[in-house]
Amino acid sequence: MIKVVLNSAGVKELLKSEEMQTIVSEHAKAIAGRCGAGYSDDVYVGKNRCNAMVYPETSAAKRDNLANNTILKAMR
Repeated sequence: MIKVVLNSAGVKELLKSEEMQTIVSEHAKAIAGRCGAGYSDDVYVGKNRCNAMVYPETSAAKRDNLANNTILKAMR
């Protein structure tokens, strides 16, 4: 049997790294692009990992997202 022990500090460093931020940013930009005009994306580093978000920036996009779940559907 093989036992794998993760280096917690190394994993945390990896999840916060510039490379990981680039990966999540690419995914967020792709989702925002599928949503259409008025949607934006952002990446930030939290306590344990980097995070990306896609959000409606304009009033029209907010209404569109409320009525059609546009962001959720763009994630598929």
